[in-house]
Amino acid sequence: MAESNNSSLRPTPELPKRLTDLTPVVIVGTAIWTVALVVLFAVSDGVWVWTSFAGIVLGFIGLGIIWWQRSAARRGSKSAQRL
Repeated sequence: MAESNNSSLRPTPELPKRLTDLTPVVIVGTAIWTVALVVLFAVSDGVWVWTSFAGIVLGFIGLGIIWWQRSAARRGSKSAQRL
């Protein structure tokens, strides 16, 4: 086995902010579920209406978690995820 030489390894670069920010993903996902809910109200009243409603609720929960983590990071909390 070859020995690894840690001094020759380059540090891993940070990912760009646009690749690590979850807010646009959650907003787009919530918007898609909202459009699905509107369409499904017009064409059916089955389980998919409730599924799309649950998607919207989970999207808002996700936005709340993102806001909570960012406010904890601004406060300097040790357990906060920093992006």
